[in-house]
Amino acid sequence: MEYKIIAKDGRAKRAEVKTVHGTIQTPVFMNVGTVGAIKGAVSTDDLRQIGTQVELSNTYHLHVRTGDKLIKEFGGLHKFMNWDRPILTDSGGFQVFSLSGLRKIKEEGVYFNSHIDGRKIFMGPEESMQIQSNLGSTIAMAFDECAPALSSREYVENSVARTTRWLARCKAEMERLNHLPDTVNPHQLLFGINQGGIFPDIRIAHAKEISRMDLNGYAVGGLAVGETHEEMYHILDEVVPHLPENKPTYLMGVGTPANILEAVDRGVDFFDCVYPSRNGRHGHVYTNHGKLNLFNQKYELDPRPIEEGCQCPACRSYSRAYIRHLFKAKEMLGMRLCVLHNLYFYNKMMKEIRDAIENHRYAEYKEQKLEGMARGQSKG
Repeated sequence: MEYKIIAKDGRAKRAEVKTVHGTIQTPVFMNVGTVGAIKGAVSTDDLRQIGTQVELSNTYHLHVRTGDKLIKEFGGLHKFMNWDRPILTDSGGFQVFSLSGLRKIKEEGVYFNSHIDGRKIFMGPEESMQIQSNLGSTIAMAFDECAPALSSREYVENSVARTTRWLARCKAEMERLNHLPDTVNPHQLLFGINQGGIFPDIRIAHAKEISRMDLNGYAVGGLAVGETHEEMYHILDEVVPHLPENKPTYLMGVGTPANILEAVDRGVDFFDCVYPSRNGRHGHVYTNHGKLNLFNQKYELDPRPIEEGCQCPACRSYSRAYIRHLFKAKEMLGMRLCVLHNLYFYNKMMKEIRDAIENHRYAEYKEQKLEGMARGQSKG
């Protein structure tokens, strides 16, 4: 991997990441395809058309349904889903730890029951790396514990210490797997994850410790799980300066357009979130003038596209009125068009962000973007 900073504007970074599956221009929003597909009947051809750079899939979900060993036999996830650009796979940690009543945490890993058929499964650092190696993703995420929101200081300290021990095991296992003769992607990259809840001192100490491991990239995890936006921004202010500037920084599971604009301003490169696809499936669409709910009756005879001037597949061909009709008629096309629009909106916003940083006008761009969305929302 090669990470090169092209421009800086304040703390905002414009960079590129060269990988075996192509170069990623950052800041980047990764489009979430949990089980190897974007929910809403969106194909990989669609993803290429709307400017997607990176697709994100889920280790836990692909392991329990269909199975990573089957996908390895097929030649890996890239071949399986017909996607020739970078893929990031998360470690499965967040999903496993969200099973609360169905799992037991031990030093060796986590014992849990599948949410699909109830069968008992064990996943630790080595197992997570093995699954991700079978998938052959471009970037694999380390197996960590995402502590519950607003956990006690004692719990967070113990959790972070275990996450650090697990990270060392992930690194050793990834190095072993990448040297096996039958590995799908011998150039698979490993990103470590900073944890520490909303305790800045724990976060900073952990950031310093994992930075010494010299990984390919670093994520900030355990945010957007119940804390306020202000708390999240404060943690980023405190932590990002202690992560290596010459490596990519990834804010996991975030977020709204406003969240992304604020986090870019704090030096973050990578983002992912289910919001654009989830909201699109419910008729909620993003625009530069706020979010629209196409179920509202006022769009019943509205001949305009979702957003004037938008070049997404939905806006180029269909009216708000028609898309509203599709939702009312329970036709899947309505959902598909809104998901495509939302993902296009996010991908285009990231291109605008990159251009603004290169032109040293990011502060102005951010202010205009936030004002436009807020003003439109207030008008309803």
